[in-house]
Amino acid sequence: MKIGVFAVLFGDKPFEQTLDYLVELGVEAVEIGTGAYPGKAHCDPAVLLKSDRKLEAFRQAVDRRGLVISALSCHGNPLHPQGRIARAHHQTFLQTIELARRLDVNTVITFSGCPGGDPRGTQPNWIVSPWPPEFTSMLEWQWKERVTPYWKQAARACRAAGVRVAIEMHPNFVVYNPETMLRLCDIAPGVIGCNFDPSHMFWQGVDVVTAIRMLSGAIYHVHAKDCRINRANVMRNGVLDAKPYTRELERSWIFRTVGYGNDALVWKDIVSTLRLAGYDHVLSIEHEDSLMSGAEGLKKAIAFLQDVVLREPPGTPYWT
Repeated sequence: MKIGVFAVLFGDKPFEQTLDYLVELGVEAVEIGTGAYPGKAHCDPAVLLKSDRKLEAFRQAVDRRGLVISALSCHGNPLHPQGRIARAHHQTFLQTIELARRLDVNTVITFSGCPGGDPRGTQPNWIVSPWPPEFTSMLEWQWKERVTPYWKQAARACRAAGVRVAIEMHPNFVVYNPETMLRLCDIAPGVIGCNFDPSHMFWQGVDVVTAIRMLSGAIYHVHAKDCRINRANVMRNGVLDAKPYTRELERSWIFRTVGYGNDALVWKDIVSTLRLAGYDHVLSIEHEDSLMSGAEGLKKAIAFLQDVVLREPPGTPYWT
């Protein structure tokens, strides 16, 4: 496995300067944001797709530093009930698929999206309980009328481009846990898979190793991000927590740099199970730790993962 970084962490710095810094830190792969929620500070697909010269310069900036692009990420909500937002995120998704094809990158990451609860809704409606009964009806409507038709169409576009789409399980979207992830995967097996972020599983109370086993063969990309649970606050309020991330003392959980939410044994089990489940690609560090600067969190994450990742392919003789 390789250690990578989601480069949106350095969106305020020039692209090549960011790449040089990552190489100095020993990073081997880079995940690049192309718009929607991650922004497109380093990569505007519309610009690159219009110019072969700019596209080749972008490719060479990565190649000559010995890096690989683990994925292009355009996390968005193409099912948003406000057409303006849905169309913008869908267009970014299509442009990212085409850019991935042109760059020989086989994975595009996004969210599953979340529609309203009915045709008249104006805001996304994340449904997590079957009662009162109208919520069951809304959830059925979402999947039948919005989720399944959209992802059937999106999968066709991905298949035509030779690109896989990795959906990040995330609360507030229709795919947020292994069960809903597998439901979406069934729409287009081999095309729709998962961007596995353990942090979102930790705070929901999902056993991460079990989740990886459930998704065996359907994990296309992995984020290295941790989560620390505050048991006392969970006892008071449960794990659902809409307070701002900056109110760390009051929250039931916060995102942490890897190793600061769970120890090395937990992460070694995660990495080993990923390999058992057929994933041997990149662990892409996503820094969202509100207690550390980006630079500090990244350095600590790299140092931690260097002792955790499995670098030799299975079956390598011990004498090589």
